[in-house]
Amino acid sequence: MDTLEKMRAGIPFLPGGGQAGSLHRACQQKVFTYNQLSPSRSRERRLLLKDILGKCGEHIHIESPFHCDYGINIEVGEYFYANFNLVILDVGPVKIGQHVMFGPNVAIYTVGHPLHPETRNSGLEFGRPMSIGDNVWLGGNVVINPGVSVGSNVVVGSGSVLTRDVPDSVLVAGNPARVLRSITEEDRDFYYRGCPEFEADDD
Repeated sequence: MDTLEKMRAGIPFLPGGGQAGSLHRACQQKVFTYNQLSPSRSRERRLLLKDILGKCGEHIHIESPFHCDYGINIEVGEYFYANFNLVILDVGPVKIGQHVMFGPNVAIYTVGHPLHPETRNSGLEFGRPMSIGDNVWLGGNVVINPGVSVGSNVVVGSGSVLTRDVPDSVLVAGNPARVLRSITEEDRDFYYRGCPEFEADDD
């Protein structure tokens, strides 16, 4: 197996060589260009972003700066928005659903390194896939560790570190993150309370 095949299979590999190394260098150049483009050049930015990512919807927006390793391992659904300074280390596959929002400084890590220092010093690394469902909101400074899956209809509080899978329809927060409660129909009008201009007319 070559480096790229090992990477996609989750087998430890030495980075920097072969096809994977070429893909990494090409991605870094594209990402650099994307981050230098003026916000007014929206069409160019959109086309370049589609070239960087492995698969994406038509309605996505990622604020600059944005950083990723390979790009081709990232799949993003429709109506995706990421605020400033998104980092995706996509050694393993990253799949993001539809209607997903990221706050600033979100970091997604799929890459891991050996625990033992001698093995780690060899330079070996490995990837673990991660996924995010539909209708998910990640607050600012959220970190998702390798191999973690996030369900649909989830809200993750700012500064949370996800070390284990998250089920559907919950609010999670903390370091390490834990489920605080379910998100229910009672939450539908939460942000309208106390705002007369949004409250329903009782007449």
